[in-house]
Amino acid sequence: MRSFLPALALALLLALAATQAVAQEGFSNPASPANSTASGGFVGPGPGLDTVDQALKLRDDAPVALRGNIVRHLGGEKYLFQDDTGSIAVDIDQRKWAGQNVTPQDRIEIHGEIDKDWNSIEVDVDTIRKI
Repeated sequence: MRSFLPALALALLLALAATQAVAQEGFSNPASPANSTASGGFVGPGPGLDTVDQALKLRDDAPVALRGNIVRHLGGEKYLFQDDTGSIAVDIDQRKWAGQNVTPQDRIEIHGEIDKDWNSIEVDVDTIRKI
């Protein structure tokens, strides 16, 4: 009986290895998270850029893309963004900076949504990048 146990253990290991190999084959859904890359995405033209003047007229939660400069820190996570048409407050969570340091001289592009309250309007920033 003792000589039978090593052979049985070896047979079980081989069967397990074969099962795992079969499980890796078959249909591969390109849209599944397992087949996507964290850094990949579309590169090319997208929606046009807005100006601050246009952004001030948009409805609440409207998507917006702006290009210009952050000219001043207003406190907390609020900053003053400016382009050639005017200025608007922007709210940038710390994690959205993604390790970038931005000065008033740096031209940036921000994407986010309009956030309108009773007496204020700002952009809740989703992404920020130097250009």
